[in-house]
Amino acid sequence: MPKNFIKKYLPSPEKIKQQKLLKLFGSLLHDGNLWHLNRRSARGAFAVGLFFAWMPIPFQMVASAAVAIPMRVNLPLSVSLVWLTNPLTMPVLFYLSYLVGCVVLRTPIEHFAFEASWAWLQHSIASIGKPFLTGCLLMGICSAVAGYFVIDWLWRVSIRKAQLLRKLKRSKPAN
Repeated sequence: MPKNFIKKYLPSPEKIKQQKLLKLFGSLLHDGNLWHLNRRSARGAFAVGLFFAWMPIPFQMVASAAVAIPMRVNLPLSVSLVWLTNPLTMPVLFYLSYLVGCVVLRTPIEHFAFEASWAWLQHSIASIGKPFLTGCLLMGICSAVAGYFVIDWLWRVSIRKAQLLRKLKRSKPAN
């Protein structure tokens, strides 16, 4: 069942509550619904987490939590999913976002080399910023929608499978 699989990899509520940046939410973190895992909370958490994973903003975990709390979706899951974009995957995923933005906006793809400087950042935002941000937004929306429906479908399939197994066990003659 997806619930058991997801729970196996989720951080504990205590671990999430200990995150310095998430402490700013204070008593809001004590809502039991944020820690409960069911189909509704999981599919919503996937949508929130996957959306913010594509956003090129600092403190993605805080943004994800800020949206997960009022939506009352599983907080550990939504916060954990933003780590799909980590220092290893970020360059590839963000370059993909840039390419998607170029295709959608019909702008030519500029070749560039990353440089960790303020001057490079200012120049890049002026030249590649619009397609990059457009691509990030589109990839975030598409991932959120896909994640929502895929988790919902997987959850339903696992419930049907469990029901069929129970039905088969009941119909089996006892030895």
